[in-house]
Amino acid sequence: MDNSWLQKNTFYHSQFSNLEHLVLEKRRKGLSISLCLPTLNEEKTIAKEIIIMKSELMTRFPLLDEIIVVDSGSTDRTLEIAAEYGADVYTASDILPDLKDFKGKGENLWKALYVTRGDIIVYLDADIKNVHHRFVYALVAPLLLYDHIRYSKAFYDRPISVGDQRLRPTGGGRVTELVIRPLFSLFFPELTQIIQPLSGEYAGFRSVFEKIPFPIGYGIETSMILDISAKWGLDAIAQVDLDRRIHRNQSTKALGKMAFVIMQTFLKRLVTRGQITLQDELFNEMIQYSLKDNEYCPEIHQIGGHERPPMIEIPAYRKKFQRS
Repeated sequence: MDNSWLQKNTFYHSQFSNLEHLVLEKRRKGLSISLCLPTLNEEKTIAKEIIIMKSELMTRFPLLDEIIVVDSGSTDRTLEIAAEYGADVYTASDILPDLKDFKGKGENLWKALYVTRGDIIVYLDADIKNVHHRFVYALVAPLLLYDHIRYSKAFYDRPISVGDQRLRPTGGGRVTELVIRPLFSLFFPELTQIIQPLSGEYAGFRSVFEKIPFPIGYGIETSMILDISAKWGLDAIAQVDLDRRIHRNQSTKALGKMAFVIMQTFLKRLVTRGQITLQDELFNEMIQYSLKDNEYCPEIHQIGGHERPPMIEIPAYRKKFQRS
């Protein structure tokens, strides 16, 4: 397999440490940049993320034009804290209220397209314990500096050697290595060059995000890679090593539900592209088991696999952003 994309489109965050240059490029190109933090009960980490991004990337180096939080219905103080520290705060259900309401990370990201104003949008998970402003500027940099790059994605940790260069790609988490990488290897081997396809940090041009559908849940990262590479080509994607990321780990059962949704999204894309044909509709329930009183009891989770259409198809969005 040709690994040329890995060599050309993989970057390390220190390559982009000249923030003054990035600000100049942003101004030269007349671009605006929005940061979106999708949240659900993130009171322990949200303040630190907002403080760092505001102080470093709005006050010290005016790279960001706004920071918004789109929340799924937190029951802790996430929204109160985010507002106190200067973010623009929204509850997902209040955005485009005429549409049927769904819950999920992908729903928050999709609705952020309506309330942000930036030409470039950065999506950053809100549970990062070792957050640093490189998580934003290093993802924005390839979009500002390379005209052919339209979407950039994060990866982190454990160094390996690739060719003559010393890079720091790593294997992804458990779901990546057990689910996504095998599926990519079977159907899209060129996409295996993306080190951490499920990373929750990425940036792209509005003109890209508004033209692709958004699964409402955990399938969003997988669908973005598949849809963007299909529509604009793999060369429009970059990946950036952010060094190290610390966040809370999930249980094996929680990861099982995540894997179910990701596989559901992946198979739907294969069907849409005509690469496979299913004789029956996919079953939409994830069945797990737990041991209670020496008996195995099923735990059934209904997972509908709903997707939002490309935002550009929504009349209210077209009117707001003057899309013909």
